[in-house]
Amino acid sequence: LYLYSGVWGGLFGASLSLMIRMQLGHPGVFLKSDWFYNVVVTTHALMMIFFAVMPILIGAFGNWLIPLLVGGKDMIYPRMNNLSYWLSPNALYLLMLSFSTDKGVGAGWTIYPPLSVYPYHSGPSMDVLIVSLHLAGLSSLVGAINFASTNKNMPVLEMKGERAELYVLWISVTAVLLIISIPVLGGGITMILFDRNFNTTFFDPAGGGDPVLFQHLF
Repeated sequence: LYLYSGVWGGLFGASLSLMIRMQLGHPGVFLKSDWFYNVVVTTHALMMIFFAVMPILIGAFGNWLIPLLVGGKDMIYPRMNNLSYWLSPNALYLLMLSFSTDKGVGAGWTIYPPLSVYPYHSGPSMDVLIVSLHLAGLSSLVGAINFASTNKNMPVLEMKGERAELYVLWISVTAVLLIISIPVLGGGITMILFDRNFNTTFFDPAGGGDPVLFQHLF
């Protein structure tokens, strides 16, 4: 399922990439709106990273190879694995919804403020994108906990510790990095959500905030 979803996301992202190339080759002929070009660039990057590369390289290959390499029948938490997968297509749906809601999100894939807050993105599309990233992050986090637990607790004696396959160690390192970083990213985009909807000023210098803070969190 991860592989099919990742390939589909990759094809969608590649089609957006083609639109970017057409625009750069013949500016203004295919995409009449500069804003829409920014929306295509933003969606292309998020689609490729969160819905093509991560599902395929970590989700699909991890689920396929790790049980083989640790001598197990399945991952240690199969239902958690299921949750990790099914959060992903829902996040993908919300990303596509943000692409087609209002004018779309044209803030770049890093969604730096002040471009991602008022007055530059006043419609609901940015909020939809943030919820999408929350779901994608939750999916990665749950998956990473599963991978780290599997690699720690399931290997048969001959494959424990430094005798493990390099791939298992690589996934373990990646899982730990995800567990450390995803909550911070979640906090950063939640702060943008609050700045947009609840009158906080985390990233607004007028209220004592700092837009560069988001770059550090991101």
